[in-house]
Amino acid sequence: MRKALITGVMGQDGAYLSQLLLNKGYEVYGLVRRSSTVDVRDNRLHWLGVADDVKIVDGNLLELSGLIRAVREIKPDEVYNLAAQSFVRTSWQQPILTGMVTGIGVANMLEAVRIEAPEARFYQASSSEMFGLIQEQVQSEKTPFYPRSPYAVAKVYGHWLTVNYRESFNLHASSGILFNHESPLRGIEFVTRKVTDAVARIKLGLAKELRLGNIDAKRDWGHARDYVKAMWMMLQQDQPDDYVIATGVTTSVREMCRVAFDTVGLSMDDHLVIDPTLFRPAEVDVLLGDPSKAREKLGWEPQVTWQDMIREMIEADLKRLSRRD
Repeated sequence: MRKALITGVMGQDGAYLSQLLLNKGYEVYGLVRRSSTVDVRDNRLHWLGVADDVKIVDGNLLELSGLIRAVREIKPDEVYNLAAQSFVRTSWQQPILTGMVTGIGVANMLEAVRIEAPEARFYQASSSEMFGLIQEQVQSEKTPFYPRSPYAVAKVYGHWLTVNYRESFNLHASSGILFNHESPLRGIEFVTRKVTDAVARIKLGLAKELRLGNIDAKRDWGHARDYVKAMWMMLQQDQPDDYVIATGVTTSVREMCRVAFDTVGLSMDDHLVIDPTLFRPAEVDVLLGDPSKAREKLGWEPQVTWQDMIREMIEADLKRLSRRD
């Protein structure tokens, strides 16, 4: 039985990845900060029905000695580093914390693996936000980075450090440059879930409006369930490498909102309010990924369209909110 250690196991990707690996017969360990409360810790894993099967390990990306002990005790075959301060807007208010967790945390995790499990295969969660002020209309593994937020800057550090450890210490270390991926497990602070939750509330008569900032920003949205498959596929390759994971389709926030409101039979124009305070200090206007390398080398293809994903998220939010009543 192969062992996998997942940081950020309580997040959206960590939960779906846990489910995937458990279904493949892995023994799954999840690294969780001691400060995480029980309800936050268990929510997403319970939603997928795998909470009792994931072995929780106390640890923090900022504490190297604890990471070393965890890796020494578990002896993982695969390590997936998904943990981060991942909300872009917050990174301007907490740039130092974001840099420590999202950037230096990668260094700590790589060091723990290098010292205690150099034969383990390592996955780093990189981000399309690294492309920022895009240098090419379609972004691939060869597109230069131009980060536009403290979060993206920290992600660039973690990405290049992963490449450096691969080349310096011969670690089987790969990075997935994942474009936006969503699901019913997405945090409420992210725009897709903010939209689906608000639309569900408006439909149920619990709210009247949805407040957003720049609705003309465009993103390449996929489903997290599809994207965690790509993570696993990367670590099954003979040689480590970096891959863009995307759908190859870009859509505006405006169009995403329209589909969300149409799903429940409401008009977006009756409920959407543009709030200037919600605009980012430096916007990433368009992201569009080229997943051809992942398709050709991994055999990976997205299975869920962004429209079906939004509909699934709305249905889940309607159920959540109806149960509370």
